[in-house]
Amino acid sequence: MVDVWLPYGKSQVCVRIPTRNFLGLVESKEKPGAQDPRAEIERALRAPLGSKKLDEIANPSSKVAIVVDDATKPTPTSIMVPLLLEELKKAGIKEENMVIIFACGTHRAVTPEEAVGLLGESVCSHSRTVSHDCKAQDLVDVGTTHTHGTKVLLNRVFMEADVRILTGNVRVHPFSGYTGGRESVLPGIAGEETVKHNHAMLLEANARAGNLVGNPVHEDMTEAAGMAKVDFVLNVVQNSKRDIVRAFAGNMELVFSEGTRLVDEMYRAQVDRRADIAVVSPGGDPADLNLFQAWQGVDNALDVVKRGGVIILVAELPEGHGNQDYYTWMMKFHDLKAVEKEVRHGFVSGGAGAYYHLKALQKVRIVLVSSMPDYYATNVFKLRTARAVNDALNEAFNLAGKSAKVWALPRSNFTLPEVKAIEEEVDTSQS
Repeated sequence: MVDVWLPYGKSQVCVRIPTRNFLGLVESKEKPGAQDPRAEIERALRAPLGSKKLDEIANPSSKVAIVVDDATKPTPTSIMVPLLLEELKKAGIKEENMVIIFACGTHRAVTPEEAVGLLGESVCSHSRTVSHDCKAQDLVDVGTTHTHGTKVLLNRVFMEADVRILTGNVRVHPFSGYTGGRESVLPGIAGEETVKHNHAMLLEANARAGNLVGNPVHEDMTEAAGMAKVDFVLNVVQNSKRDIVRAFAGNMELVFSEGTRLVDEMYRAQVDRRADIAVVSPGGDPADLNLFQAWQGVDNALDVVKRGGVIILVAELPEGHGNQDYYTWMMKFHDLKAVEKEVRHGFVSGGAGAYYHLKALQKVRIVLVSSMPDYYATNVFKLRTARAVNDALNEAFNLAGKSAKVWALPRSNFTLPEVKAIEEEVDTSQS
């Protein structure tokens, strides 16, 4: 037997896999955080990529807008923004000429308490902040994207600034390929119509995690961000502990390119075959706080499991499903085609969660080990359940066969597996 320890909430559980069945661990190559995060950001600001330094771009009379992520993102904004403000003050810019815009996309406005948590008390007390409203009547029409025909409506405060700055983090994203860079514009400060038209393209085959080639969502976002005429970008790459590994500043496309390259180094993992069974942990707390977040681990693991195989999802889920739209769509729609039609009609993030959920269930059987009540797991989310991970593995062997081969993914939310050479597959759904 091989004992594999999997993160589960703030603890771990052990799954015992027979040696003859075990293919191995599929793991990322994480890098440690920078010893001094502030110094790392200062280094990036002093040596921007393909751009002048901030104090050379701005002048004392400039009006400056800085876009920052809202509370739904793990970006270390409270470290990044004060250092940006210091650079701007070097250029002689007064506080009253700077505004911080929360990139809420289609989310609700940031609360005063969240603003303090994101920026720190000092910044909040001295700086003007606004939450982007995707339904605002005064959005600026900057044109239509050529490739995909998206009407681009953007935040007026940002577009009327003389110096336009974006901040964010770069990580894998389910359908835009990666977060970061252009994401701060679309969806960050875009109109609802713009976001929905762009995000409906998540249904296209190339709109997937870790892929930019032929990805219509990414292409459209990039073109829209170009229309925004961004002057400067500060992005970071974090590890799964949310430590800053490296910072990149300067030209938007160069910053994004370097960020995605580092993410690939850290999180892509190649395997030589697909398994019949994958035992998946999203990575413990906070990745498995709720099913909406934890499902990223399932989606990432799909490529290394045969069609008709089994995924065992080991996730504590103390917050249950975690997204009301996700729950509502899973209650309302039982067919993938119906969800696809609804996504085209009116995108919401929870609806995208339902789409990925039902899409996974078309390929594999899924056994959930969690604290979620069976009623919701089975009746709403269509999952099999087991009380313990080894019970789930026994069920998986009953479904896939006693000789089934097993991969284990201990941090699947932070791992992007790829199959190097795809072998001839047998559909095990009738096993």
